[in-house]
Amino acid sequence: MTAIYGGKDGHWWENSRIKIYGWMNGGFNLSTSDKHFGNAPASYYIAPNSVQLDQAAVYVERVPDTIQSDHFDWGFRVTQLYGLDYRFTTAKGYFSSQLLQKNNQYGYDPVMMYVDLYWGQIFQGLNVRIGRYISLPDIEAQLAPDNYTYSHSLLYTFDAYTQTGINVTARLNDNWMVQVGLSAGNDVAPWVGEPDAKPTFNACVGYTWRKGWDNVYVCDNSTNSGKYAYNNVQSYYATWYHKINASWHTATESWYMWEKNVPNVNNPAAASLLITNANGAVCNSAVELQCYAPEWAVVNYVEKQFSTRNYLTIRNEYFDDIKGQRTGYRTRYSESMIAWGHWIGTTVLFRPELRYEHAYDAPAYNDGTKKNQLVFASDVIFHF
Repeated sequence: MTAIYGGKDGHWWENSRIKIYGWMNGGFNLSTSDKHFGNAPASYYIAPNSVQLDQAAVYVERVPDTIQSDHFDWGFRVTQLYGLDYRFTTAKGYFSSQLLQKNNQYGYDPVMMYVDLYWGQIFQGLNVRIGRYISLPDIEAQLAPDNYTYSHSLLYTFDAYTQTGINVTARLNDNWMVQVGLSAGNDVAPWVGEPDAKPTFNACVGYTWRKGWDNVYVCDNSTNSGKYAYNNVQSYYATWYHKINASWHTATESWYMWEKNVPNVNNPAAASLLITNANGAVCNSAVELQCYAPEWAVVNYVEKQFSTRNYLTIRNEYFDDIKGQRTGYRTRYSESMIAWGHWIGTTVLFRPELRYEHAYDAPAYNDGTKKNQLVFASDVIFHF
């Protein structure tokens, strides 16, 4: 942007507040799982013992002026992403044949495409977002620079990524924030139609106190009929952010999700009910045709900032895939990770990490042959 501002029409660009930026993100991993079977359910580095291009991303955006309380402003964001990570951001109906039909290792996804309409004079600010946007809750984010670490928790891997619709966010006062929205569902475009796309309600409330040192954020992230369809999980979240002191903070998130009428993978008669790219469930009895499939998870991050260029992350989580509908295995999981973040200047970030995870009730790693997995990995992000 410095180059653009200094060039032809630079004054117009600066006054427009439109910015263009992005990053390149690549990494490697060394895993106890075999390269032929994958690191799943760990993510996003699904290919064991390999080097990969995770993300090449470009943003074009105009951020509305929200530091005012007397006028209307507007903004937009268009995000283009290419790389291995498209496998996790893809929404059905957005160039999704790359993954859902062809299973390409690398692909493209327009992760975000939305406009913001902001009224500073309503409450302490009211924003209306329309388009495809990141699902509201979660400590983690799909886009590499917005995440503490290279890898993602199991909790984050198996919930909703993006939604297409409209969301209204209102800051009522210094403590309370409320959100309400309507979308076509989780990771599905409105034009896909039934049964996968359907009107889906969401609502969130945030409460902040101790001058921003504590925040509790609860969300009903997706509510509709709850019937089995493409990623049609009904999900309810609670997140607590706590600043301990100037260099330590912690963040804890939990959710409960479910679908009903999920076909039983152990009953051959239910095979015709399965939807392509939507897992069935391991029901309690082989004679059941369908069943209720819930799961719950909790993750905690502890963060220590040593300097402006170095920080430490410790992550621990527990995930219970009660009917195996999310991971394909009916089992409980735990995951522990320690990671380092190191900046070189203001444009290059290294993030090495060591991650250990365990499946308690069934071998869920290395294509269902191991109960444990250990991964050492690191990525690097080049900002531009």
